[in-house]
Amino acid sequence: MTGRQPTLFEFERPEPGLQRWDEDLDTLTDAEREVFQAVELGAYGAREYARHTDRSPGTVSNLLRRARGRLEDGGQT
Repeated sequence: MTGRQPTLFEFERPEPGLQRWDEDLDTLTDAEREVFQAVELGAYGAREYARHTDRSPGTVSNLLRRARGRLEDGGQT
């Protein structure tokens, strides 16, 4: 077998330039936007980002959940 085996992480991320939320990120709080960009659009996992920012994994998870909810609702939450 030749080549590198792709990871699940690669399949969970949309291709660059195909972000459906780009224009809606301004509806998020600063903390929600920071976590969303780092985890959903960036290269961090939630726990890894929590360690990187000295936050608890629960805090990062809650911020990410709220950000996703706001973006799905069109910023209405």
